[in-house]
Amino acid sequence: MVITILEAQLDLDQAAILKDSFKEAVQNLDEGIVETFLLQNPKDLSQWRITTLWSSSEALNAMRKKEEPPKGVIMFRNAGAEPKLSIFNVVAHSGI
Repeated sequence: MVITILEAQLDLDQAAILKDSFKEAVQNLDEGIVETFLLQNPKDLSQWRITTLWSSSEALNAMRKKEEPPKGVIMFRNAGAEPKLSIFNVVAHSGI
């Protein structure tokens, strides 16, 4: 499994655009997405993240090979921000 984190600072008046875009996008997830979260830092309300758990690095790479930008990047751009991407391999996992 692999986790991607898209992170950006948003003007507070743009947050609704990001939230609405996320709600719409999760209706049709890319193949290989196990879970995805829209996160806001409670100590800095302008800091947002989209954290996504992928079934495999192959699934992530297949999505990244598409011509169009990833949905998460588009969501942030529509809200006026350019996100930074981080990718982590899941080394250990525990479910609830």
